[in-house]
Amino acid sequence: MPWGEKTRTDSQGNVTKGWDHDPPAKEKLVPFGILILASGALTLLFGNHETSDFWGDCLRAWWISVRSKHRKIRRLVIYLDNGPKNSGVRTQFLKRMVQFADWSGLEIRLIYYPPYHSKYNPIERCWSSLQKKWNGVLLKCWEIVEACALRMNWKGVHPRVMRIEGNYPTGVIVPKTEMKEINKRLQRSKALRKYDITITPKRTRGR
Repeated sequence: MPWGEKTRTDSQGNVTKGWDHDPPAKEKLVPFGILILASGALTLLFGNHETSDFWGDCLRAWWISVRSKHRKIRRLVIYLDNGPKNSGVRTQFLKRMVQFADWSGLEIRLIYYPPYHSKYNPIERCWSSLQKKWNGVLLKCWEIVEACALRMNWKGVHPRVMRIEGNYPTGVIVPKTEMKEINKRLQRSKALRKYDITITPKRTRGR
């Protein structure tokens, strides 16, 4: 619903501006969720804009927070929607995934849900649970957002909640010459080239 600006004039002719709804927030927070299907452990990360770089930073921050508990993991399978910021043809996203694989030492496999099938992604049900916790709450600052997020639970467990600082400009494109090298690192399925991609790290993760 658009914000409606109202004005009021007093007996001396002084004009005061007001709003017929709550005023726009001074900052925007975008939620990002990572759900470990095997255990049900949920991590919610919040930033100011959803971009490919935000995706990459969230994944890195999440792995730093959980890797000590998953020392035996050598391969990470990521199920995700085929959105514009993280699609199998988004150059900056693919660049960040290659960088993450090399940094973490993990083999990364990206598995995409087909278009219009995101409802089958379990993370979507996590969002509905989160919305119930802040339904009717005025989310006017990070502390309130964080408190609401910490109150929700998934399979009886409260999520880990983090905030990712930084500005994330849109429209970042990888130059064609650089993208040629990145494409060499992408092992695409012959049958589903855009929906099943494996990235092998330059070094494997140590034990």
